[in-house]
Amino acid sequence: MKFLDYLREELEPQGPSPVAPLVIDLFAGCGGLALGFEAVGFETIGFEMAEDACETYAENLRGECNCVTLTKETDLKVAPDIVIGGPPCQPFSVGGLQMGSDDPRDGFPVFLACIEKYNPKIAMFENVRGMLYKGRHYLADIAQFLEKLGYIVETQILQAIHFGVPQKRERLFVVAHRGNWSFPQGTFFQPVTAGEALAELAYSIPENAKFLTPSMDRYVANYERASQCVRPRDLHLNQPARTLTCRNLNGATGDMMRIKLKDGRRRRLTVRESARLQGFPDWFRFCGTEGSQFNQIGNAVPPLLAKALAIEVRKCYDGPEHSRVEIDRINRKHQQVLQLEMF
Repeated sequence: MKFLDYLREELEPQGPSPVAPLVIDLFAGCGGLALGFEAVGFETIGFEMAEDACETYAENLRGECNCVTLTKETDLKVAPDIVIGGPPCQPFSVGGLQMGSDDPRDGFPVFLACIEKYNPKIAMFENVRGMLYKGRHYLADIAQFLEKLGYIVETQILQAIHFGVPQKRERLFVVAHRGNWSFPQGTFFQPVTAGEALAELAYSIPENAKFLTPSMDRYVANYERASQCVRPRDLHLNQPARTLTCRNLNGATGDMMRIKLKDGRRRRLTVRESARLQGFPDWFRFCGTEGSQFNQIGNAVPPLLAKALAIEVRKCYDGPEHSRVEIDRINRKHQQVLQLEMF
């Protein structure tokens, strides 16, 4: 099956059942995480401060998206069964300053306040793996807070290529639950390549294509030489793409996200090509300026990975809960494992 057909089939919108749990998506972005949940039949409502991303969510998903700057006092006006989200990752990204809880963009106080207020059966958030390094003590504090609320807290790094995403993207997922949770197991042992995802687009020159200038090419060559780069940092069609980020999609030289044509020119990726590499189907349309659309894609959770998580969330939601004694025992064991992973 061709990749585009697979995407369309896997992420075809499914109408929620009358008893579908309500999922609240905080810091929802353009809706990559919610798209995976809606593909399993969940009802979603998003909350997002970026107007363009909120418009994209509302344009493509069944659920509404509230354009709001979240605070600990924000009234969601609904009682969620499940809370998911992607609190801003800049405070913990290895590509940033890693200021953690001292960063004014830290969204975890809001996320945790929502869980404390609404007491969902399951809560889940995604963040960069850098949270396991310099942010490890803050992560331990978050886990302890959730445990005091009566949740079992489990963490795992998931690699997107194992779930059919044509991109090497590792992200940390943290799940707070009360029993019966299992992280999804990847089923793609042969990764989908960038060439399979882009298909005919990789060999075309779109209208208003953007090419690197000779001075940009010289900059790239000097950078690669200084960093002792053995293989040019272009997009190689015979393997999955490197991690898509706002920086390498929206930067001047499209670092790592450029297609080198047969005539030697380097072409920047289009929005649609970038969306395919993140695992968005072609029917998914992005709103806002081109730069805003690139940022929405770079910040999104790949919908195929989101769907794999949503399937496990549904199993967990429908399953039995543990006693408080059992929850405490599991948390003590997990804290020991987490400490070993961090050091």
